[in-house]
Amino acid sequence: METRVAVIGIIVENPENISELNKILHTYSQYIIGRMGIPYKQRNINIISLAVDAPQDVISALSGKIGKIKGISAKTAYSNISGKISGDVNEKSD
Repeated sequence: METRVAVIGIIVENPENISELNKILHTYSQYIIGRMGIPYKQRNINIISLAVDAPQDVISALSGKIGKIKGISAKTAYSNISGKISGDVNEKSD
């Protein structure tokens, strides 16, 4: 399966809809490399950085679904790295 590495930047302006966001992220959890959340109390928002490794269409679908949630926006930055995932992430290659 051809995949790409990307970062999805998420801004949560409406914390009432965070459960909907978490349901979507759970659905796509197999593609998520890592997630970092930063509460920005002075502006009453949350900033989430999501690193993913997935097929292009899966990344687009994930970002699109997140962006449709009221009060939550998402933008994606893609790396130029693409390829196939093989085996365990911790597996050493020769």
